[in-house]
Amino acid sequence: MQPEVPTVDVRDLDPAQPLPEGATLLDVREQDEWDAGHAPGAVHIPLGDLPARYGELDPDTQVFVVCHSGGRSARATQFLVDAVGYDAVNLDGGMAMWAHRGLPVER
Repeated sequence: MQPEVPTVDVRDLDPAQPLPEGATLLDVREQDEWDAGHAPGAVHIPLGDLPARYGELDPDTQVFVVCHSGGRSARATQFLVDAVGYDAVNLDGGMAMWAHRGLPVER
């Protein structure tokens, strides 16, 4: 069983200001999922690439991690918190709930 990671349910986000000022949104889905629609301003690093590319993220910024529904993002959040010491939060519900809530999506 995986240890619990910091998590926020997408349903609890404020549509007017979903993430704290200055936070980074990291999308860990695959390229085809990203191309189908992603949050504006998100950084795209597929989960499998994260161990080699996490340095592209600002270590001084809180990172909110999203995937399709919350599973891959939980693994990515665990890696960022435990392995590299980042302030990372899993977005449970993922892009599926993000879009369902009417939060912005671009293609």
